[in-house]
This record gives sequence, structure tokens and C-alpha cells, in this order.
Amino acid sequence: MDFYYHPLSAPCRAVIMTAKALNIELNKKFLDLLNAGEHLKPEFLQINPQHCVPTLVDGNLKLWESRAIMVYLVEKYGKDDDPLYPKCPKKRALVNQRLYFDMGTLYTAFGAYFYSQIYGKKPADAELLKKVENALEFLNIFLAESKYVAGDTMTLADLSILATAVTMEVASIDLSKFEHVNRWYKELRDTAPAAEENVAGSLGYKKFM
Repeated sequence: MDFYYHPLSAPCRAVIMTAKALNIELNKKFLDLLNAGEHLKPEFLQINPQHCVPTLVDGNLKLWESRAIMVYLVEKYGKDDDPLYPKCPKKRALVNQRLYFDMGTLYTAFGAYFYSQIYGKKPADAELLKKVENALEFLNIFLAESKYVAGDTMTLADLSILATAVTMEVASIDLSKFEHVNRWYKELRDTAPAAEENVAGSLGYKKFM
């Protein structure tokens, strides 16, 4: 499987952690988005017209959006009723809800606050920061009810949100203010599958910033 990625990208790192958890070897193809604009070259546009990472090519399947890739990897290569993405409809529904929460609320709020400063050269917006903190308060509520983000075992939701949280930390978002988030984060930051690569990517992002 060819995996087009950039290590600074939290969604890319979430897929890498998933592959590691499943003992899948990805054929990693680094795309220089920042300097060479390799994601805009015709050969990549033929694969992904939305020219974004991560992008996975598995045979005749071309797939992008990290959470869709993560689910695909478990469904195709995971063991029967893999705890990363359980078959029980209720358990799976909760994992899906948390994945959508990451995509639509947590990561979106962080991006609106932080990327406007990095790429738009705008001053920090206190109102946007408040939305990030509100999202973390919701996550704190989820984690007050269970050991992991979507229950008592680690799932895809943990890996996706962990990639977001590590990036938040290097961007000086104080996770320690949220008791249950802080407990969960301290446990998984250095122990999750491919944890070293996830942290290294976030530190590379810090250098870029």
C-alpha cells in the first residue's frame, strides 16, 4: 500500500498509528507540501484531485480523509471484531461519534484558532481559543465516563484524537487544565502504537512554527 503523507500532519500520524496497531507495513511516500508543492503536481492530482494528505492507494482503491482510511484499514486488515473498531453497533456508533467529534469540533476548532496565526499571520483570537477550550471541556466529559475516549478499550477514536492532542500541546494549548484529558493524554502519549513517530512529527511541527 502506498501512503502519501507529511509527518507534520496530525491526520497522517493518526493513520500511521493505526497501521502500527494492526502491524501493517505502509509504503510511505513523503510529499513536500510546504516547499515543493508536490501535492499539486499532475501525477498526484491523478490520484487525489483534492490534493490533500493523507492519501492511501491499495490496489485500485484511492482513498483520502484520515478517519476513512483508519476505518478501512481495520475493516480489511484487522482481526475479527477488532477492538480498535468493534463490530457491536452500539460500540461502533460511539467510536464513530468520537471520530466525527474530532473532525468537526476538536480539530476544527484548533485549526481555526492556530492555522490563522501560522498561515494567515493573524494575531491570536481569544474567542477562537475559547472554542478550543470548549471542545476540550467536552472531551473531558467523555473521559470522565470511561478510561478511553469511546469506552474501556483503546479505539480508532483515541488514535485520531491523540494525534490532535499532541499537536495542541506543541502549540502551547494547556491540556493539564482538563483533569480527565490530562490523565488520558499522559497514559497514551508515549505508549500508543507508533507513539515515537507521532511525537516526533509534532515536534517537527513545533520547529516549523
